[in-house]
This record gives sequence, structure tokens and C-alpha cells, in this order.
Amino acid sequence: MKLQKIKNARGFTLIEMMIVLLVISVLLIITIPNVTKHNSKINSKGCEAFIQMVQAQVQAYEIEEKKLPADISALKIAGYLEETSCPNGDAIQITAEGKVERTTPASTREITSDPSTP
Repeated sequence: MKLQKIKNARGFTLIEMMIVLLVISVLLIITIPNVTKHNSKINSKGCEAFIQMVQAQVQAYEIEEKKLPADISALKIAGYLEETSCPNGDAIQITAEGKVERTTPASTREITSDPSTP
């Protein structure tokens, strides 16, 4: 009697398994590009939030020290910041007016490069 139950038990066929794998593959192909697109947005928003936080620390430094910080490292030395760059690696700077700005890699290259060299 047990032998007959085993013969009647059915599993998935090869075709059914292939269809399931195809569906999973299609879902992965659709999902992965969306995840990478959102990752860049998250990094951008993280940098914007970091700049706003640094701007608040510049104001706190100005209130306590009665002067603007000379640069971003002055805030780190005084204990106002732990990091001096955005989470995505972009550098930031403090202008002479005390405004915090993102320094893009292209503008950094233009500032530091010698115009006489190609």
C-alpha cells in the first residue's frame, strides 16, 4: 500500500521549474536597475543633509567663537564635526561669508591644476 502512494506522489516537472526560474530572473532584471538608481539619489540626499548640518555647525562656531571658521578642518579640530566630507565622498568647503558649499571633483581639478599644463 505504501508503494502505491509513492507512485502517485507527483513533484514539479522540469518545465515547471524552468518557468519558475524564468519568472525569478525577470523580477531580478527589473529590480536591480531600480536599486542602483535609488542608491545614487540616497547619496545625493545624504550630502545635502550633511551640508545643512555643517551650515548649522558653522553658525554655532560663529556664535561661540565670535568669528567664522577658517575652513572645514577648523570645525573638526574644535569638535563640531567628525567628518569633513559628504557620505558619498564629495568634498565641501566654507566660503569667506560662512556659506557651506559642495566642491565638485571638476571644480576642484580646475582650481588646483596649472593652466599652463595640458
